[in-house]
Amino acid sequence: MDEEYGTVVSVVVGGATRSIDTNSLPDHATGAFPNDGNPNTISAQTLSYEFPTEPTFTGDATFARAPGIAVNGVPFEPGTGESVSCESGENFRIEALQEFFNLGLDFNNAHVQPTGKYHYHGVSQMLVDAYAADEDLVHVGFAADGFLMYYSKSGDYRPSYVLSATARSGSNCTPSGPDNTSFDLAGTSPDGTYTSDWQYSEGIGDLDECNGTTIDGQYVYVVTGGYPYISRCLNGEFTDLGPDGGGPPPGGGPPPGGGPPPG
Repeated sequence: MDEEYGTVVSVVVGGATRSIDTNSLPDHATGAFPNDGNPNTISAQTLSYEFPTEPTFTGDATFARAPGIAVNGVPFEPGTGESVSCESGENFRIEALQEFFNLGLDFNNAHVQPTGKYHYHGVSQMLVDAYAADEDLVHVGFAADGFLMYYSKSGDYRPSYVLSATARSGSNCTPSGPDNTSFDLAGTSPDGTYTSDWQYSEGIGDLDECNGTTIDGQYVYVVTGGYPYISRCLNGEFTDLGPDGGGPPPGGGPPPGGGPPPG
């Protein structure tokens, strides 16, 4: 147990299973919660996970709402539950790491679920610094399919996503949440505000669709500073970690359509 922050996490390997028990409290400082963009209070959880120690690579990229757990026991949940719906039929998932909608993220790119669960939407530099050594790759987590998750201090492993060149569509669009002011999205350019702003472009970077690659004969996932930040899909066999976190529909792809915020 971390006496300063109250973190409790246990990682035990038995046979072909890695068992993780955690209260989801980080072992580093957090921002203030509740805040203007996030009305929830951090509280200790009782969470248990089992991941294989000998993962099976399928190459079948499958959407993962909660792709893994950080080494300090805090869940990785890159997607959100917030969206914009248009009367013209489009529905767009709002990204956590964007500048137009205030989702109350702190300096760790994290915030809190209504249940009190603190979770990461992107890279936490405090997490990286706590577990970094001399090597470029820092082990930061365990993916649900059993493969390990790393962060590259040099940024040598680049994601393979680019902003779409296709203008968005959508009229009379309304965001979820208390601010339900309608706006039009037709003809605006993708800028990363929405999940569907991004497209996978094989080979443009170093990582595959799930932000993974093979290093020294081992398949791993890489947490990156650019989209998708944390894997949105997994290439191994896994069991869904639960309903929290939001994100695109199963299948690894983004929701249809897309559009910018008002203005």
